[in-house]
Amino acid sequence: MHPIKRKSLADEVADRLRHSIEKGIYPLNSKLPAEPELMQQFEVGRSTIREAVKFLTQQGFVAVHQGLGTFVVSRTGHNDLDAKIEQANFAEVFEVRQLLEIKIVEKAALNRKSAHIEKMRRKLRERKQFADSGIKSACIEADIAFHTLLAESSGNNILFELYRTLSEHVTKFFEQIYTDTTSFTDSQKIHEDLLTAVEQQNAPEALKLLKKIIGNL
Repeated sequence: MHPIKRKSLADEVADRLRHSIEKGIYPLNSKLPAEPELMQQFEVGRSTIREAVKFLTQQGFVAVHQGLGTFVVSRTGHNDLDAKIEQANFAEVFEVRQLLEIKIVEKAALNRKSAHIEKMRRKLRERKQFADSGIKSACIEADIAFHTLLAESSGNNILFELYRTLSEHVTKFFEQIYTDTTSFTDSQKIHEDLLTAVEQQNAPEALKLLKKIIGNL
């Protein structure tokens, strides 16, 4: 038998907020109450509220827009989607990922911010470092993080959330299909060129480079 795990305060707050979202108390596209109001409502500290919101974000129920607040984006979260992706085969997952990436790159070239570029550049440096050192898991993690940041920079939060959910499963596939980091070393330059095209807001060039990348997966 497995021991019963006690839920943290953040888990309990997240559960109660999730139930409110599922029941429609907080409708789709509505804004959750601000942190001070939630702190008062649940009689917990700011860190607990932030952790609870983080859980709900990871589960696909809400999205945080800096300076605007936290908004409800789904009444069901990722549970159903996760289950379907878990049952899908390699080809199905990568087909969907490729379709998403095409739209992501087009929008990222138009909407990226300088902060996105810096974060992506940092992840590409990590990707190269781990690839050159032959550290496969860390290299895969940096690669996935780069592409996820690219999705975030698209400015479309739904697109970002879909891509992030899918990428959690792509990581597992990468661990299975790659025996070393050779492919990541070979594709480092084209990833750097892709980032340059996005930074320069050259959507046609970015799309051309992306198609080469996904065509080699």
